[in-house]
Amino acid sequence: MDDIPFWKRKTLEEMTRAEWESLCDGCAKCCLVKLEDEDTETIEYTDAACKLLDLGTCRCTDYKKRTKRVPDCVHLTPKVIQEVNWMPPSCAYRLIAEGKDLYWWHPLVSGEADSVVRAGMSVKGRVISETKIDFDDICDRIVSWPKLVAD
Repeated sequence: MDDIPFWKRKTLEEMTRAEWESLCDGCAKCCLVKLEDEDTETIEYTDAACKLLDLGTCRCTDYKKRTKRVPDCVHLTPKVIQEVNWMPPSCAYRLIAEGKDLYWWHPLVSGEADSVVRAGMSVKGRVISETKIDFDDICDRIVSWPKLVAD
């Protein structure tokens, strides 16, 4: 049983904190400013990233205090994953919640931390900090690539 990876034998609720955290592939797509059409509930991603995102490493610069510093930052839990509709289709949390497997480029599968970047699944080199944009122009920043999956 131990030769079966934890994400294939455990539910999100059964995972340890370390296992849960390791599911994040570091793509940072969840850190993008997203727009929701109120009528259709369609989510659109922009190329504007949260002010706390380090654009070079694609990691939060204040992970422990992120929800205090950014009020609309969501603390992910197994329950929250079931409730939100904006997690990108490549997100490991979403995939596991939907009973799917991780993609080949996920670091837990590939064994390489930068495989997500090499596969083109990261925001690295594609985004600008939300602090550098005029929010009146946010609709002009909508992009489709966060919805794509390299399989």
